[in-house]
Amino acid sequence: MKGTNKQLKLILVSTPIGFLGSGKGGGVELTIISLMKGLISLGHKIILVAPKGSKVPFESENLEIRLIDGIDQPSWQHQKKTDPVLIPSNSVLPKLWEIVINLASQYDAVINFAYDWLPLWLTKTQRIKIFHLISMGNESLVMKEIITEISQLFPFQLAFHTKRQSKDYLLNIDPIIVGNGFDMENYVFNQNQNGPLGWAGRIAPEKGLEDAVKVANYLDEKLLVWGLMEDNEYATEIENKFGKGIVDWKGFLPTNEFQKQLGKCRAFINTPKWNEAYGNVIVEAMACGVPVIAYDLGGPGELIEDGYNGFLVQPNDIEGMIKAIQSVSKIKRRNCRDWFESKASNEVFAKRVESWINKGLNKNLLTDLPR
Repeated sequence: MKGTNKQLKLILVSTPIGFLGSGKGGGVELTIISLMKGLISLGHKIILVAPKGSKVPFESENLEIRLIDGIDQPSWQHQKKTDPVLIPSNSVLPKLWEIVINLASQYDAVINFAYDWLPLWLTKTQRIKIFHLISMGNESLVMKEIITEISQLFPFQLAFHTKRQSKDYLLNIDPIIVGNGFDMENYVFNQNQNGPLGWAGRIAPEKGLEDAVKVANYLDEKLLVWGLMEDNEYATEIENKFGKGIVDWKGFLPTNEFQKQLGKCRAFINTPKWNEAYGNVIVEAMACGVPVIAYDLGGPGELIEDGYNGFLVQPNDIEGMIKAIQSVSKIKRRNCRDWFESKASNEVFAKRVESWINKGLNKNLLTDLPR
């Protein structure tokens, strides 16, 4: 596929929380890989600036990678809302942006994937336009302040995954929504309707694994769980409460192996305790043909069409979750795959981002700001 605009030379700046492939960056890691492949297929030239150890599962003459050594940046998810900005000694975050600043004169624009204060602040100081794909809802007062400020000064350089996510912020214009995208070639449609229940995500309290285990326990079933073991104490608490046999810990797997196992599930459960910006694993499940039962909280509420590709349940409604799972055979698995192909392929995603960047590059803020 080719884009409708001229070739862009873009700097993509990875998350500083961990190297690509570590799992520490959560869904952002998959977003970056998918978008790079999509933008390259549109004919654009990319340089990726990322922490040392990062791996990209494809090669292209239009892709260059710069790997930078340094200490991982703490995630705002694990800090209090009132905490100040924290940059550790030898942090990889400023090192990534030193490279970006040095390269800037050779490129058309920068796309930042870090949910962190420094890249947003740098937007005010650099000649090159820095575009930010905001990956979280409001997790911090200081982050909300800087995002609000950038929205006032450079409103066309902010984009969000979902409308619900964007409502966490005070924006100067209607939010630019780009959704997300995934490589269709990486996900195989599975028609099996009689498999186990599955859950995936970082093993941490805000992801709400304990609710999914409650559901599996009531149904007297084993729950397959994939994801980075971020909080061992939390996992131990779950096992102590429900017994070690109920959870089958699968770990954090490469996409190819993950989708093979995920596709065998008859239903995927999503039980976040926080405002998910999007919900990557929901779309990955649907890409494999697996219906999703999720709390109607944040991004998932915009991904699931109730009764078509899954069911939405009110947050913390365990009984509602159980009833939905008992009705999951009513969902046609082909519906799930069709939704994915039309709404969340990396081609569709890349075209949305391409449009956002081109419009942002052409904006003259003196004449284009809303009055």
